[in-house]
Amino acid sequence: MKILVTGGAGRLGRSVVSVLGDAGHHVVSVDRLDHPDPAVPNLRLDLLDEAAVEAAFAEQRPDAVVHLAAIAVPFSAPELQILTTNTRLAQVVVSAAVRAGATKVLAAGSPTVLGYGAPQGWVPQYLPVDEDHPTAPWNAYALSKQVVEGVVGVHARTTPGTVLGSFRPCFVVAPEEWDGAPTQQGHTVADRLRDPGLAAVSLFNYVDARDAGEFVLRWVEVADARVSGECFFVGAADALAVEPTAQAITATLPAAAAPAQNLERHQAAFSCAKAERLLGWRPRRTWRTELRGAPDLTAVAQTAQVAG
Repeated sequence: MKILVTGGAGRLGRSVVSVLGDAGHHVVSVDRLDHPDPAVPNLRLDLLDEAAVEAAFAEQRPDAVVHLAAIAVPFSAPELQILTTNTRLAQVVVSAAVRAGATKVLAAGSPTVLGYGAPQGWVPQYLPVDEDHPTAPWNAYALSKQVVEGVVGVHARTTPGTVLGSFRPCFVVAPEEWDGAPTQQGHTVADRLRDPGLAAVSLFNYVDARDAGEFVLRWVEVADARVSGECFFVGAADALAVEPTAQAITATLPAAAAPAQNLERHQAAFSCAKAERLLGWRPRRTWRTELRGAPDLTAVAQTAQVAG
């Protein structure tokens, strides 16, 4: 299958491209930057240029398109720029993919659509959170990702010959970040574990980029009309916290203490049950199996594995 991956040179994109390529698909990275692996076919393209995207996609004639390109960090640019860039990217790419004859189109959303971290306070209505939980975006990034899901929904309802979907990858940890490379927020994974305040705002969610890549692979290979238009949470099975999840949430977000009691031991606050039920995907990696270079935390992880 020929698959175009927008944002293929990015933190998540690199793993998605690698997983799809290792599975035998012909993958082309579509990005403003060159892919770091010279063996990966690379298409340098300004995805905000609608005419250029239409022409390039028509020439490439992909079987599937995976749209990851975006301004990826809230408040990393002016709010209007984030909103207009991310929403335009989604509309341009998804529309061009459909018109180019792609039979599968998957776009990345974000768990931030839920509204966590809002200045006026946010409390989940229930835990673990699933795709049916109400959304309440409070910044341009989260709103743009809600629009991305909307763009996918519109095309799913109006393009019966194409299977479309969206997914909400949790806080992405790239493979090199388990070894101490800084995350997209500048600190390390070990910092995030040692200081619960860094991960508390998002209820300690995260996902290994390779697991997210394997979700994309699974969706591209098995999604059909029965799941067209569906959105999926994609996260690790546990929380990015040393202590039990309910304890971590109660200590940092006391208002969520009651729903947190529904979480078992180190269970993630975000449910991926829908992806397992409809697609047969489940995450395989946790910080307890992947973290290296932090002896104190590694010891905690090994103890947890033995106890588990």
